[in-house]
Amino acid sequence: MAGYFEQYGVSDAKRSKAIAWISGIVLGLVIAVLAGYFVFRTFPAKRQVGRFLDDLRRQDYKAAYNDWGCARGCPDYAYKNFLEDWGPKSGVDAASASIRRSRFCGDFVNVIVESNKGPLFLRYDREPGSLGFAPWQAACTAHVPTPGAP
Repeated sequence: MAGYFEQYGVSDAKRSKAIAWISGIVLGLVIAVLAGYFVFRTFPAKRQVGRFLDDLRRQDYKAAYNDWGCARGCPDYAYKNFLEDWGPKSGVDAASASIRRSRFCGDFVNVIVESNKGPLFLRYDREPGSLGFAPWQAACTAHVPTPGAP
């Protein structure tokens, strides 16, 4: 009889230990995937803005205009207007410009670029992969305060 009770509960202990290990691994993977999503979801926008700033530093304004999303031309933003905003006479020092912050907003990403002219608010549209000026200062939606509300 002693042999029977020596093995009593050993298989249950092994099973519960295996379940604990598997649960821990699955939980760790879920946490890693979620963390990766939240960390890397603005990566394409930062890469595009970084490429844009590098082109401005090299004074390759045609490539910067293409990075802006106007490879085939932009009817609403002509190259002449682009040069006024970003060209050598614009006053923006691209050598000192850097990405300060990015914010994920669903279909687009707002990117704040710190420059000698202060913060520049850019918007990266995810679908076409183009840049533009953010309509609001790095907010995801327009906030129009109502009278008497903060």
